[in-house]
Amino acid sequence: MAGHRPSSRKKILAAAADLARQSGPVRFSLDAVARHAGVSKGGLLYNFPTKAKLMQGLVEDYLGEFEEALDAASGPDKEESLLAAYVRLSAKECESAQPAAAWIFAAMAEDPDFLEPIHAFRKRLLDRLRAEASDPTAMMVAFLAVEGLRNIKLFGSKTLTPEEREDVLAALLSAAEDASRRPEAVVAYSSGSVVKSSG
Repeated sequence: MAGHRPSSRKKILAAAADLARQSGPVRFSLDAVARHAGVSKGGLLYNFPTKAKLMQGLVEDYLGEFEEALDAASGPDKEESLLAAYVRLSAKECESAQPAAAWIFAAMAEDPDFLEPIHAFRKRLLDRLRAEASDPTAMMVAFLAVEGLRNIKLFGSKTLTPEEREDVLAALLSAAEDASRRPEAVVAYSSGSVVKSSG
C-alpha cells in the first residue's frame, strides 16, 4: 500500500521549519513559506491565519513529536530508560547538519512567549526523569550536559569539535544505558568529570 501523502498542515510546518533554518527570522514570511511548501497563500492561511499561529504550530509540532519519540523508546516494557532515550534522541539532533529546532529564533523574534511551551516541556521531562532516577544528582548532570550540547549546536558555536561532541554524547549514552540496566548509580564524579562507575 502506498504511503499516505503528508497533509497540507504538515507540509506547511515542514516548509516553515526548513525556511527558518535556511534564512533566519528576518526573511521568514508567510508568502515565502507558502512558496516553499508549494501551497497557495489561501491554503496556508486556512491552516495558519497569522504568522503567530504558524510559530505556535511549529512549537507544538516539534514538542509533540519529540515527546512521542521519547514515549515510544522508553517505558517499563522497553529496553531504554527515559534518560537513555533522551540522550540518544538529543544525540541524533546534535549530529544533524541543522538542528531540528533552529526555527526557534524565528519564534523568539515573533513572540518570546512562544518559548513558554518549551520551558513547560522541559519541566515535565525533568519531573519524569526525577521519578525514575536512582541517583537524582547523576541524572541532573547528564540532563544539563545534554541541554548544553543541544544549545551549543543550536547557536552554531564552535566550542567543541564534532569528534569531541560525539565522544561526550557516547559517554552520556553509555552511562544512561548502564543506569537503565542496574538499579545502583553508575554515574559518579571523578576529578570534576562525569564517568561510568566500575562494576
